[in-house]
Amino acid sequence: MKRRLLTAAAAVPVAAAAYLPVSASANTYQTLNGPAQKGGTGFNCSTFNVPAPSGTAVESVSTTAVPAGDYLVPGPAPLGGYTIPAVPAHCEVTVTLTHPGGNDHAKVTVWLPNTGWNGRFLAVGGAAYQAGDLGAVATQVKAGYAVATTDAGVSNGLDVSWALQADGTINQTLLQNFGSRSVHEMALVAKPVIAAVYGQQPNYSYFNGCSTGGRQGYAEAQQYPTDFDGINADAPAINWNQFEVATLWPQVVMNETKTYPTTCEFNAFNTAAVKACDKLDGLTDGLISDPGKCDFDPRRLIGTKVICDGKEVTITAADAEVVRKIWDGPRDTTGKRLWYGLPVSATFEPLAATQPDGNGGTTGNPFFVPAVWVSTFVQKDPTFSSANLTYTQFDQIFAKARAEYDATMGTRNADLTAFRDAGGKLITWHGDSDQLIPTAGTIDYRQRVEARMGGTQKVNDFYRVFLAPGTAHCGLNGNVNDLSALTTWVEQGKAPTTLTATLPTTTGTTTRNLCAYPMVSHYTHGDPTNPSSFRCEKPSKH
Repeated sequence: MKRRLLTAAAAVPVAAAAYLPVSASANTYQTLNGPAQKGGTGFNCSTFNVPAPSGTAVESVSTTAVPAGDYLVPGPAPLGGYTIPAVPAHCEVTVTLTHPGGNDHAKVTVWLPNTGWNGRFLAVGGAAYQAGDLGAVATQVKAGYAVATTDAGVSNGLDVSWALQADGTINQTLLQNFGSRSVHEMALVAKPVIAAVYGQQPNYSYFNGCSTGGRQGYAEAQQYPTDFDGINADAPAINWNQFEVATLWPQVVMNETKTYPTTCEFNAFNTAAVKACDKLDGLTDGLISDPGKCDFDPRRLIGTKVICDGKEVTITAADAEVVRKIWDGPRDTTGKRLWYGLPVSATFEPLAATQPDGNGGTTGNPFFVPAVWVSTFVQKDPTFSSANLTYTQFDQIFAKARAEYDATMGTRNADLTAFRDAGGKLITWHGDSDQLIPTAGTIDYRQRVEARMGGTQKVNDFYRVFLAPGTAHCGLNGNVNDLSALTTWVEQGKAPTTLTATLPTTTGTTTRNLCAYPMVSHYTHGDPTNPSSFRCEKPSKH
């Protein structure tokens, strides 16, 4: 079902300018495959009107005719500072929105290829505390999409200085922008921009994102169900206040037990677990295809000697108990489960990172994203450290975060009725070895949708989840056919039963078909590098 063009009341005219990207003269643009641009009034990158979404004002608009060339993605590494080669000639439109009284300045950026447009609009999401991704924009415009993203008026993904106001309160305007509003307003702006440049509306509208981008995709399906025909939302940062605080659990466990295993020792537990559970899917290749079947007990390693930095180290009962609790996940002081733990086979870094304490000992080194969420947003004190939390303090922070921010950032509403009824399709893949967002949280959400909306088969009609063995956080980006599967589903009605992905193995990589949840992959016979040697089957009961 094609989404109608969304418009709003106010509009401002804009005029064109020009600039040269990096190495512009060294590259040429090749027309891409896909549906040709049809109809319309011709390509226009000069002057047109940009409507302001309801509740906003347009502060400024600029259009830039950009020749083909390499593109240096702005911002600090790893979210910026790298180059996308051979970006085609395109029209770049930047629209700055503000919410009257909010004193915010949210930029919507739209890139539209001069030739070879495939007739589709694609919005891309962000990462960490960054709402958009210009690198993804440059990459997808090469694939023939008209692509948009937004910065939501906040800084890059490693900076949350925008969150606290001078009086110590949270900037609710920017939080609402980051939470969900700015992606919706990006869709409202981008569609008429596309129509103005090409003289026609996009045939279909899509969203693509991972991590924070995955959460943004789910927020769209939950809150703005008619913005996109199809949403690809991977390793999604949904259940935000649960998983985000929960990822500090390894630090809490180590602090309370005063036991800080080294990376080498943690790796020994993962190696042993993978060795014990690898063969359960019929093939020993370093991949656990049915993690729920893996019941490796870390206490089996007590007394085992490993070599770390040239020294022999003996695994202790205390080490094993730390690993057990990290895998089990956070529980409150009564033993009730709060959220899910680190997946077995996922690296313990960076959630269980440590550092010297300055007195010859060791202390925790919490991962930036949850540490900043707790210090700046929950505690409203940027100097607050999560390195020495007690179990009781953790319980209190967990409850406090949910009470204050679930409505804005939780993104856990399991009612997708409006999205389904609008004809929307949703695909998610999530790595079984995700070291930053517990994979079980995505399954928890999917199960809650099933419970609310009629069971597995009915939910499969519009929403499918695929788990990727051995894959770390957002580790399939560029190595899976998720976006093409989504467009086929939306435009041809062919729902994907599998996704084809490149997975890491003990000897390199292999091509494998990811099974649609709740099915899991099992080796049958033949060449293990051939996806046809595996079948999707129901998971074992455990």
